[in-house]
Amino acid sequence: MTSSSPLHWQFSQVFGERSPDEDVENIDVISAIEFDKTGDYLAVGDRGGRVVIFEKDPGKDVVQRPEYRYKTEFQSHEPEFDYLKSVDIEEKINKMKWCMNLNGSLFILSTNDKTIKLWKVKEQKVKKVKEMDLGPYVSSESSLLSESSFVRSSVSNGHQLEWIDNKGTNIAPSNGQNVVGDAALARCRKMYAHAHDYNINSISINSDEETFISADDLRINLWNLEVSDQCFNIIDMKPSNMEDLTEVITSAEFHLLHCNLLAYSSSRGFIRLVDMRQSALCDRSAIMLQDADPRGPKTFFTEIVASISNIKFSTDGRYILSRDYMNLKLWDMRMSTSPVVTYKIHEHLYPKLCDLYNNDAIFDKFDCCISGDGSHFATGSYSNNMRIFRNGVGSEEGTTVEARRNPYRKQPQQAASRPRRSSLSNLARGLYRQGTDISDTGINEFSCDVKSKLLHLAWHPKANLIACSTGNSLYMYYA
Repeated sequence: MTSSSPLHWQFSQVFGERSPDEDVENIDVISAIEFDKTGDYLAVGDRGGRVVIFEKDPGKDVVQRPEYRYKTEFQSHEPEFDYLKSVDIEEKINKMKWCMNLNGSLFILSTNDKTIKLWKVKEQKVKKVKEMDLGPYVSSESSLLSESSFVRSSVSNGHQLEWIDNKGTNIAPSNGQNVVGDAALARCRKMYAHAHDYNINSISINSDEETFISADDLRINLWNLEVSDQCFNIIDMKPSNMEDLTEVITSAEFHLLHCNLLAYSSSRGFIRLVDMRQSALCDRSAIMLQDADPRGPKTFFTEIVASISNIKFSTDGRYILSRDYMNLKLWDMRMSTSPVVTYKIHEHLYPKLCDLYNNDAIFDKFDCCISGDGSHFATGSYSNNMRIFRNGVGSEEGTTVEARRNPYRKQPQQAASRPRRSSLSNLARGLYRQGTDISDTGINEFSCDVKSKLLHLAWHPKANLIACSTGNSLYMYYA
């Protein structure tokens, strides 16, 4: 990883932007963002269990600044009720991971708290058939049938039939009866369930493209993509007496190059490296990365803010980027005693930890991401701010970018009318604008609005493009 000059960030796109006075329903809040390995596709999941897929716009195929358009969406998870434990299972999408594309089809894993699903998204031809116009002698039963519209999901010739309404007086079919087009349809191919007693916080695809792991608070399971009714428990941190529990698993990730290596983080700020070749139960053979000299005095909040919410391997496989509540840290896997560099994100919030604890903001889990060349890192913060850092000496200050389409937009004096619903489906209404420099807008990063938080973001694997979310809005910035 080599240092590079600071990037000059500009606004690119926004999907589903809302007005400042518009309230967003909880089910419409974006909860996961993930690029595929090629960068041609972007998946966005929300708390309502929906997944929206965007694809790179071929009409605007610019290598350094790709633009995206809506492709398709599907309902991945539904709310459930666990009758044995008498608890509700939310439909919220916790994580998504792209699998290898096969035969022109896209495959993606998505998970809520308990169930992982493998989805196949494939382009299919859609044949729209116009109904015959109704004449005066059509019976009431036929008229009632013709007024309804329906879709047949499968037919023998591989086409999908979609019926559309057509009013008129002639009983003969009109010209242009069949209109053939393309549509991306999603189908659930596998369901991996009943393997976790606690909420799933991570899934990760192995570099062999055949296996993946799923992690909850105390266990990590190894799955084969083709086998949905069996998995192997490779890490078990559950003590015989739950009163002896001192930490939980917060994130897990496979190494990007070596299929036998994985890393997982804990609520105590530790990162453990595991070689699955050494033993069947891998938690006994882990190498631990920990900061031997944590900064600041130890207080009641020390262990809470030390909890790691997200980890990412660098593309060369040598480094691990971790995010806890206060800091973004870069670790060299060959140095277990301290991180290579620490980027301070919420240093100014130390005096407010008591208030943050009382309103539960101290438990917010921020994602982190690494650029494709490994030279830059990004994470989220409050006030809809995104912090971007570069690898190298003197780069600890970083760049602050506010996730808004127009950073200079003034708050309206009067509240505008509110739409009935602001769903993730509205991400299809993409809004575009020419790039505007927002890296030097004078944003006061020390003013903090904990209700406006940027938790989720992802870096394009090949271009300097970041997709991030606030509420139900998806923003993209390029450099």
